[in-house]
Amino acid sequence: MNIIIWNCRGALKPSFQSDIRELITKYDPAILVIMETHIGGDRAKEITDRLHFQGAIHIDMIGYAGGLWLLWNADQVEVSNLTCIEQEIHVIVKVISSNLSWLFSAIYASPRFRERCLLWNNLSNVAQTHNLPWIIGGDFNDMLSSDDKFGGRPIIPSKALLFKECLDDCNMADLGFQVPDLLGLIRMTSLL
Repeated sequence: MNIIIWNCRGALKPSFQSDIRELITKYDPAILVIMETHIGGDRAKEITDRLHFQGAIHIDMIGYAGGLWLLWNADQVEVSNLTCIEQEIHVIVKVISSNLSWLFSAIYASPRFRERCLLWNNLSNVAQTHNLPWIIGGDFNDMLSSDDKFGGRPIIPSKALLFKECLDDCNMADLGFQVPDLLGLIRMTSLL
């Protein structure tokens, strides 16, 4: 089963439709998360309806930033929406072929530090509420170490420590990131 998490940086870009179709054809994802869509409402629904997924959850952008979509293939998984707010979508995923159920959280963290701190608190609360296996994936707009970064400003250790404390509170292990093909940086964590 494949999960794709893509920071598209704008779903209205001319290349978005062809890029997304290529990803879907190549990887056949059961779950597709698209971040930083820069669109919401009816326009978001119009676009996701054309992507041939049977289910979709949308979080609208805030101003001109953000936007988070979670789409799924109902032939592969059943998805039950638990909650979705500005930076996060939490669902229960049941894999049809195995009857295995797990918690999945799609994250697009705010670039603003104060709002990310709210996210860290929310994730810690989710960890205390559920005892299912759990995968968190997305763009956290924070890093655990400078090894996770290519250029730009150096990481701020105190902010990285708050992110690490959140992952520790949630009993998560960092699986690192990769940059395959068209996919941007991905960080996924899972329950040990």
